[in-house]
Amino acid sequence: MTLAQTTNAEILRTGFLARRQRGNFINGLEQEPHSGKYLAVVDPASELQVAQAPDSDRHDVNDAVAAARAAFEDSEWSRMRPADRERLLFQLSVLIEKNGDELSFLETLQSGKLQGIARAVDVGAGAEFVRYMAGWATKIEGQTLQPSIGFPPSVQYHTWTRREPVGVVAAIVPWNFPLAIALWKVAPALATGCTVVLKPSPETPLTALRLAELALEAGFPPGVLNVVCGAGETGAALVGHPGINKISFTGSTPTGQAIGRMAVDNMTRTTLELGGKSPLIVLEDADIQQAAFGAAMGIFFNQGQVCTAGSRIYVHRKKFDAVTQEVARIAQSMKIGSGFDPTTQLGPVVSKRHFERVMGYLETAREEGATALTGGERSGTAGYFVKPTVLVNASASMRVVQEEIFGPVVVAMPFDDVEEVIQMANTSPYGLAASIWSNNLSQVHRMVPRLQAGTVWVNCHNMLDSNLPLGGYKHSGVGKDLGRASIESYTELKSVCMAV
Repeated sequence: MTLAQTTNAEILRTGFLARRQRGNFINGLEQEPHSGKYLAVVDPASELQVAQAPDSDRHDVNDAVAAARAAFEDSEWSRMRPADRERLLFQLSVLIEKNGDELSFLETLQSGKLQGIARAVDVGAGAEFVRYMAGWATKIEGQTLQPSIGFPPSVQYHTWTRREPVGVVAAIVPWNFPLAIALWKVAPALATGCTVVLKPSPETPLTALRLAELALEAGFPPGVLNVVCGAGETGAALVGHPGINKISFTGSTPTGQAIGRMAVDNMTRTTLELGGKSPLIVLEDADIQQAAFGAAMGIFFNQGQVCTAGSRIYVHRKKFDAVTQEVARIAQSMKIGSGFDPTTQLGPVVSKRHFERVMGYLETAREEGATALTGGERSGTAGYFVKPTVLVNASASMRVVQEEIFGPVVVAMPFDDVEEVIQMANTSPYGLAASIWSNNLSQVHRMVPRLQAGTVWVNCHNMLDSNLPLGGYKHSGVGKDLGRASIESYTELKSVCMAV
């Protein structure tokens, strides 16, 4: 066996999955669900059950929210100095890196992603993000303001603002980057002094549960970070709970819309990072090889299961055939297999249900008249593998152009001028991200403000940074993850006016 295989075997024998049935993590303890019900965790590469996690109900949610509320209102945590929160977050980042082999193993086992990607992104970049947010704990500030209050004339006023933690946060995370996106929500919430109830996707609960253990080991008091696992009933109970002050959700637009409607009943604050159908625009002057490689990585990275995936490619007509043929060639060359194989370039999609969804879109594309330059079918007979697919001969009205597929499927269409491609790019209900490929920076600068997208990349795609806010326009959501904007979203802004 290779060193990686030996390490993974040892993790499976002695690590987190030495016990295959795991409970929720509430108030510093692992707890069985009240109902006694569990959901299977399945390895999408083998279709084998590898663990069980709770299918929690409202009683489990009540316990978790009560623990978070007690920790927030009257505990060691509520009286902790910002510098001590910073120290705990930094220690958590150290433990994430120290346990990186185990965490990346769990990510690959439950989601199918390449273990190298899990190690670099979910673990490596995740730990970096926690350190970044640790620094923010001591830099949350308000402002002093010059008032113009003139009544009564004999009184002077001193006015200022202060930022205070919003309270108990419900963090609901998806299955595509389970650990990384959990950290995007947990780290800023803890930096501001909030407490958290984290609900992972039912497909990928393992790293969230392990994260809670590491937070306790780092020194966070019980009740500060709680994890409840489960499916729709669990999420509905958490979103509708009157003890939740803020919901941070990443996932599909329909689910986000439902959460937004429920949140209004309790006037719960929300950050909703939702779906995308991001355009990748290749202008006439772009380098064909660079643009084609960028387009391939923009859609096939993590099997296309990325909210900002470049799933629509618009190429100037003069270069359309050359670029699309090169993207197809790259797709055909990709090795498909288990994420534990270090030579694999494309793993399985996350679940049987999602596999059937992606395959359904491919069938719809054929029925509507699109043509597959490559792919368009299942790979192999076992595991949830989809061949990387490049579709052409598509029109703007097709479902594969308008709807988020969330798989290794890209649709390519030609354009003749910049005005046309801006209109094509913006003709979508989504507005999460976009990229422009060109060396004509004057043209690029004129295009950037006109693209209806929360992030615009130039000559790159899917590049994220801890300091750069991520969020969308239109149906791609409300609010921002990452950066200072994320910190502020976990606070309430209080105004103070004092007569002196």
